[in-house]
Amino acid sequence: MREKPRQPGKMRSRSLVGRLATVLLCGVLAGLVLAAAVFPGNLLFGLAVKSASETWGGLPQELRTPTPAQRTVVYAADGRTPVTSFYDVNRRDVPLAEIAPVMRQAVVAAEDRRFYSHGGVDLRGLARALVSNAKEGTTQGASTLTMQYVRNVLKSDPERTAEERQSATEVSVGRKLQEIRYAAALEQTLDKDEILARYLNIAYFGSGAYGVAAASERYFSVTPAELTLAQAALLAGLVQSPNEYSPIDGDRDAALVRRSYVLDSMVVTGAITAEQAEQARAEELTLDPTEQPNGCTALSGDHADWGFFCDYLRSWWLEQPAFGSTVAEREQALNRGGYTIVTSLDPAVQASASRQSLAVFDADEPRALPIAAVEPGTGRVLAMAVNRNYSLADNPDGQDNRPNTVNQLVAGGGAIDGYQAGSTFKLFTMLAALESGLPLDTEYYAPTRLVTRHPAENTTAVCGDRWCPSNADPASMNGYRTMWDGFGRSVNTYFVRLSEEVGPAKVVEMAERLGIRFRSDLDENLARTDAADWGAFTLGVSATTPLDLANAYATVAAEGTYCEPLPVLSIAAPDGTKLPAGDPSCRRVLDVDVARAATDAARCPVGQDPAYGRCTGGTATTADRIVGGRPLAGKSGTSDQDATKSFVAYTPQVAVAGIAANPDDPTDRVGISAQSGVVGAVARVIEAATEGEPEVDFTPPSRRIALGEDGQAPPSSSRSGRDLDLDLDLRDWFDRLGVPR
Repeated sequence: MREKPRQPGKMRSRSLVGRLATVLLCGVLAGLVLAAAVFPGNLLFGLAVKSASETWGGLPQELRTPTPAQRTVVYAADGRTPVTSFYDVNRRDVPLAEIAPVMRQAVVAAEDRRFYSHGGVDLRGLARALVSNAKEGTTQGASTLTMQYVRNVLKSDPERTAEERQSATEVSVGRKLQEIRYAAALEQTLDKDEILARYLNIAYFGSGAYGVAAASERYFSVTPAELTLAQAALLAGLVQSPNEYSPIDGDRDAALVRRSYVLDSMVVTGAITAEQAEQARAEELTLDPTEQPNGCTALSGDHADWGFFCDYLRSWWLEQPAFGSTVAEREQALNRGGYTIVTSLDPAVQASASRQSLAVFDADEPRALPIAAVEPGTGRVLAMAVNRNYSLADNPDGQDNRPNTVNQLVAGGGAIDGYQAGSTFKLFTMLAALESGLPLDTEYYAPTRLVTRHPAENTTAVCGDRWCPSNADPASMNGYRTMWDGFGRSVNTYFVRLSEEVGPAKVVEMAERLGIRFRSDLDENLARTDAADWGAFTLGVSATTPLDLANAYATVAAEGTYCEPLPVLSIAAPDGTKLPAGDPSCRRVLDVDVARAATDAARCPVGQDPAYGRCTGGTATTADRIVGGRPLAGKSGTSDQDATKSFVAYTPQVAVAGIAANPDDPTDRVGISAQSGVVGAVARVIEAATEGEPEVDFTPPSRRIALGEDGQAPPSSSRSGRDLDLDLDLRDWFDRLGVPR
């Protein structure tokens, strides 16, 4: 709430003498009520002087600029569809203009009828309480709304210690007098409506609802502006004893009795007529309770499949230094900061990804198909789905991650290192080669098996003491290949040879540059200490995730601009200020022509012709038919012995990746038949993401990077590629002649 200057008229007319007398009398009466004893004269005098000189600047910071805990609300990309909320306290501030007038009138009538006429302390109320307590032996209170507001702030301020918060509600003369002083000072600076708004936004209404916005939702599933007279009277009646009167958790009959009292009080204050009161009193109490979801496991119904995206959002938040210097501070900011987060989650794309994943494997199957969709040029994550329930519910014995799990199967982290994505990693080799000056037309002979210079370790592809990978289908893969048809046909030996040409360390560095993270200890160790001999990296033996893979390919789709994965469109503070933490973080990591050249070759696997028409076949040609011929590029992948099947594809508007694997058992092979399902699933998600969008074509690369400086392959990329030793030449000829080895 903003601070307001002193108002003219009534507030200005309060003389210093009048205020001094008010505080003196309040001090005396409060002391009599609470301590049943008269203060020593010198103490009263000192207190009065201090109270009279109290100014706005002398108030505690929490009263000048209160920061009570509020829930953070999360919406889908449309800014309207709720995803979830995060909170320690279910509370959400709203301006007074968004609170129904009957609600304002009801709380004044119920708690402080002379609110608009006193200066923060109701002397008549104090006197009445004094007489009543003396005669009847009761402990009748006399706190004004302003005094109650002061108490609520001091007892809920997250910056105060537990002892300080507890002292704000202790029954003592000192506490009451402090409350009076602070209330009088507030009334000298804030107008009545400001104080009322602050009160309505902090008061506890029972059943876990703090503030009128949360209460309106909790009891009636309406906004504060939509409250009827009967509803407002009921809510106003709860404030005095929220746990006792709550019709959800307490005594329904007591709540109705209290509602009647509030209606009668509103008649006394002139807010409503007696007839209106009777009509409201005759209304049945009809509750429509809404429990505000808290966290990612609270999602259910139509949005139950949004849990993995929600989990990624929370993990992303906890890594952002803008929300605190430690993880604990960032988590507190999320749960208490009252932010409004509009995520990048596209409900239509998410629904398609979830549907396609479940079409390949159901939730009870050991195999999973996590899918991620990313927007090129921003890194915004449009969808994250997998055929599992994001839930803490128990699983059958022996089924750690199915059908329920909260492990991040799509983005990785925690217990999930990722999955081998096979030949999709050939993209990084091609980029490294293009960057080093080799054109797309670089031609090598691809034999069935290629003996490399790399030592044979932890592999079955062994030739003596050397690693020697082979082609999966020699009939369609062997022979002279360029980057176009080598990528289109997914020729292992061509790309291993290309990796040796530029050096595996450059390939590893390229993958990292495009956002591939090494989550397993083994992969991290190889990348840091043995990258130069990690020849198998080009064949996708490193674990990755659909999100990392989609974002890496999105970088190529964005012509070399890498953007960190981002799950939000905007983040607003409680006052509406947009925070820069929600903005994309992008940087150029590839030359534009290099990226365009890679895209040109990446059109071969999906069955499309590139600008230079050099495709001779592809491994995922059904994708072209599914997207209806829309410009598309991508790559399929298979890990050793069909343990995993992958496909990643992109248009200029979206990149989507899916990896079929068994998250609990890497040795469980998903099999050859899974490939068509994965390709179809990813292509259909792209179809959904681009529905209604204009077709945007890819920009062709230059002739220099496609064909060489003069339009022809340069000598450095002739058929031999580099000087081969006689042994390799003989093996090549044996393969070309079909001689068995």
